[in-house]
Amino acid sequence: MERESKEMSPNMKRCMLVLNCIMLAIGIGGGPLVMRLYYLHGGKSIWLSTWLETAGWPVMIVPLLIAYFRRRAVHPKLFLIDFNSFCYASITGVIAGLGDYCYAYGVKHTEVSISSLILATQLGFTALFAFILVKLKFTPYSINAIVLLTFGAAVLALHASNDKPPGESRSQYYLGWSLTLAASALFALMLPMIELTYKKAKQSVNYTLVLEIQLVLSLSATILCTIVMLASGDYKRYAKEMEAYELGKGMYIVVLICNAIVWQFFFVGATGVVYYGSSLLSGIIITLALPVTEIGAVIFFHEQFQSEKGVSLVLSIWGFVSYFYGEFRVMKKQKKSEKKATPKLLDMDAPLP
Repeated sequence: MERESKEMSPNMKRCMLVLNCIMLAIGIGGGPLVMRLYYLHGGKSIWLSTWLETAGWPVMIVPLLIAYFRRRAVHPKLFLIDFNSFCYASITGVIAGLGDYCYAYGVKHTEVSISSLILATQLGFTALFAFILVKLKFTPYSINAIVLLTFGAAVLALHASNDKPPGESRSQYYLGWSLTLAASALFALMLPMIELTYKKAKQSVNYTLVLEIQLVLSLSATILCTIVMLASGDYKRYAKEMEAYELGKGMYIVVLICNAIVWQFFFVGATGVVYYGSSLLSGIIITLALPVTEIGAVIFFHEQFQSEKGVSLVLSIWGFVSYFYGEFRVMKKQKKSEKKATPKLLDMDAPLP
């Protein structure tokens, strides 16, 4: 596999990485809040929320068409993606669809601050799956981060009954808690799967192909959700739901559209960060953005922030800092080893006396 990013200037690569990090942060920071807004004012369909998480894929058609018209003199094909990459992206899309459902269920039956803290465990899952799929090497710092994030989720579990939203049964709440943890694992699996798709690609990988892979991923997840919605008859309730929505019909549509757009920021940003960085870096950005979601839930939805949530948040941030510091140490060692190796290479190239 050849990467376009190797041909880009370091500054341009950094700019693209920062841009995708921002999109990812917007998606994971705002997505849960917009989804919770739908539920709080009369929205009830979990499958509609699931569908909306990837239904914004048509927005990618515009940049892909622009890329096509720019390259058509050299590459007349409308799409660059080959069958191998298409299959990997489709499988990843199914994983994303399952994760979307688990997360939508969790957001409906738990507070946003709780679901966000549970989702922080995805960094540990991401490290594990990245080790299995793309041969990521563990360090004492990454292991420490996994342990801390696990304890953070355990603190929430021990005091879960105190954080149950009004009107939710205990069984629904515990199932929502469990499915949010499952969503964390599935999203964590999705990130190394995207990285594996790039590694297994039997063609040159550029950012246009990255967008096409994301298009296939989202389309695959959306098709899965559409089939279930049609087969279960879930779609029949949407007209009545819109009529009864507390904020009005217009706001109902606005909330659904914003839901689709904000979540598309998440998926496009995630694939871009994986491409220009790594799957684990994508997991780090997700973990870093989650406290913003928790603060937003306290401000906009007036959720309580008990001491257990504070302890869990501190453990999550501690885990993040531990991992980031470990990565910094590794990068520093690599740079030192490269500097030591450079003089030796120069000496080998020098002419013999």
